[in-house]
Amino acid sequence: VIMIWLEGGPSQKDTFDPKPSSAFRPISTNVPGIQVSELLPELAKRMDKMSIIRSMRSFGDDHPQAVHYAATGHEINSAMKFPSWGSIVGKELGPTNALPPYVFVPSWDNKKQYEDYFRSAFLGPDYDPMMIPDPSKDDFEVADLSLPKSLAETAMSERLDFQKAIDRMYRERVESLEHAEMDSFTQKAWQMILAPEVRQAFDIANESDKTKDAYGRDSVGQSLLLARRMVESGVRFVTAAGYHSNLWDTHSKNDERHRDRLCPRLDKSLSALLDDLVDRGLYDSTVVVVMGEFGRTPEHNPALGRDHWPNCWSMMIGGGGIQGGRVVGASDERGAFIADRRVMVGDLFATVYKALGIDWTKEYMTPIGRPLKIANSIDDTTGAPVHELF
Repeated sequence: VIMIWLEGGPSQKDTFDPKPSSAFRPISTNVPGIQVSELLPELAKRMDKMSIIRSMRSFGDDHPQAVHYAATGHEINSAMKFPSWGSIVGKELGPTNALPPYVFVPSWDNKKQYEDYFRSAFLGPDYDPMMIPDPSKDDFEVADLSLPKSLAETAMSERLDFQKAIDRMYRERVESLEHAEMDSFTQKAWQMILAPEVRQAFDIANESDKTKDAYGRDSVGQSLLLARRMVESGVRFVTAAGYHSNLWDTHSKNDERHRDRLCPRLDKSLSALLDDLVDRGLYDSTVVVVMGEFGRTPEHNPALGRDHWPNCWSMMIGGGGIQGGRVVGASDERGAFIADRRVMVGDLFATVYKALGIDWTKEYMTPIGRPLKIANSIDDTTGAPVHELF
């Protein structure tokens, strides 16, 4: 899975669900009957590869609550930390090729609270996302993926044996689950360091200038390019969140920001990703999800912006066996409320699980003995796959 996270929440009526009251006209796509905003001309040419859900509903009218719900399918609970669906996918499908099953790019240096919502909680450190710095930076490097040149692998192996001998006496006296988890985590870390294919997977310098230009040489484009390298190498779930400095949280100048900055970057980079996945034979095995935590109000505020709106919003999904060229649900004439076919975040999770061959009705038992649905919908019911997409 590649989840393209549109932090802040895009305006549904200015992107995937155009309305007459939008400042931007609707344009036809390569699928008869489907229109998107004129701000997305390249995606319009590839609408057969992606479908739109125009009737999403979520909880939380501020970012912390809404991000938590979108990442976990649960409302914030002070007594419980919930695993993100990226961590659940990683656990269910397991790691491959010495790579972590879950990667997040780029890391949220200034919003650690939000970053925590995308972690593994009680599933343990094996399924925490590996946080990657911004790949668009000139000094981009994933730290600690190789040994110092002065240290041979055999010498490192001898040092590790010596460390085990020193640890043994302590471990005989203090045994705990935390030690077992840390041992597993450390072992996997060494596997990554000693596997050349891992360094190659993260080495975006191996990409041609033509490919880098196609994606866009900014945080959005290069994050999506690295995401493609990750799934191609065997990573199960990648959250690509390159909009940290380019938020969709348009409380002011909504039209200007969507027109001049936000939509052009998404249009370019997502189109390049879809083409790349198809060209490399990865499209049929990779689910692409494009979403934020909610939408925007149907009317402008006095600052010419749009405010938070969880009542009805739009997202895109395709690939991995999920059909493109379809529209699920509908909003009213203002893009304000759901007119047909409500879809909750738990239903979205169940849809992706179905595409991946995961039993979406599964429950995990938490450390406090509480069963937890991996596709949680409203009123603690199980989410249902969006059958129109299969």
